[in-house]
Amino acid sequence: MTDLDTRTGGAATGTGVRSRPRAVLPALCATQITGWGIVYYAFPVLNPQITAATGWSAGVTMAAFSLALVVSGIAGIRVGRIIDHRGPRTVMTAGSVGGTVSMVIVALAPNLPVFFAGWLLAGFAMAATFYQPAFAALTRWFAPDHVRALTVVTLAGGLASTVFAPLTAVLADHLTWRTTYLVLAAILAAVTIPAHALALRAPWPPAPPTPTDTDSTPQEVVRSRPFLLLSVAFTLSAFAMYAVVVTLVPLLVERGYTTAQAAWALGLGGAGQTLGRTLYAPLARHTCTTTRTVVLVALGGLTTAALAITPGPHGLLIAVSIAAGMVRGNLTLLQATAITDRWGVQHYGKLSGILSAPAMTASALAPFAAALLAPPLGGYPNLFAVLAGLAGAAALVSLGSSVRHARQGAASRPAI
Repeated sequence: MTDLDTRTGGAATGTGVRSRPRAVLPALCATQITGWGIVYYAFPVLNPQITAATGWSAGVTMAAFSLALVVSGIAGIRVGRIIDHRGPRTVMTAGSVGGTVSMVIVALAPNLPVFFAGWLLAGFAMAATFYQPAFAALTRWFAPDHVRALTVVTLAGGLASTVFAPLTAVLADHLTWRTTYLVLAAILAAVTIPAHALALRAPWPPAPPTPTDTDSTPQEVVRSRPFLLLSVAFTLSAFAMYAVVVTLVPLLVERGYTTAQAAWALGLGGAGQTLGRTLYAPLARHTCTTTRTVVLVALGGLTTAALAITPGPHGLLIAVSIAAGMVRGNLTLLQATAITDRWGVQHYGKLSGILSAPAMTASALAPFAAALLAPPLGGYPNLFAVLAGLAGAAALVSLGSSVRHARQGAASRPAI
């Protein structure tokens, strides 16, 4: 049992003790590793084999995968609203079933329309099982210590590629890509369906009062200037961040490094992402919300600019990639806590889904847009300079995301 399991606070149960179900945190850690690893990270490993075996172009298969990400962002709005009112158990369990079925459809797809249909269903499954619904569950059950719970789950999620990319590659060495997906679908079902169905059975408590609670309705929050500016900032930042991830290897290859050297820089950047997430909780304790937002988004732009202007040596590029990964890790948690930091817990699922939808869409479109922009811009260094500018613009926009809390009583409530 962890400290997060045993700590109690004010009142959502009618007894003055706030229930924090013990099984939720380890279960969500396991399902995030498995869900991300199979539904998301297995595809880039298997895509070369898919295109070689079927004759479908890599662009078309990547379009199917990007469709899933776009659908996930849009569907996440409805998922968040359901979780706010009913809790995560039903929607996350259904998402696990849908994810399993989607992988089976992809594996058995005889043609591109069925392949696209499989990924369309996978998009709904992502919306129902990935970070956003997990964050909504943890924010309600673990508030006000939700930052630590979110950090634990994102640290676990960061291991998804570490576990499942090599496993997928090993399976693909001995099986066809279709059989590999069927094996992975079985693993997905065995881990995520019972974990969500059994571990998320605890009563869904009412949203706890927090110092940032607002009297505004969700519709009023969404139409407010801080929310709109925050959405724009996160969308620009997400586009720049994901474009950097997918084009780092081409950037280094263009500069004369081998593919292996470029892959090391990218992989160690992922390790930096995990390291960065461990630093978010102390950062949150010592900075105010807007300052933290502006600084982290700006640092994303600075590390991108550093990659644009640094030709080498290889060790220095690895160091910059690790720094960029640390910033990305913090940005994940920044977005996860953006709603509670400004508007409280009550409508977290719905507001978080709306806030995340354009950013998710931007991250889905980033690989295509980056590939299209690099040639007319004169190469990948110039592309990275433009991406750094976008991140800088996002930091400036985020300056307007401050929220004034007019409720005098809220600010004086004791922490729960």
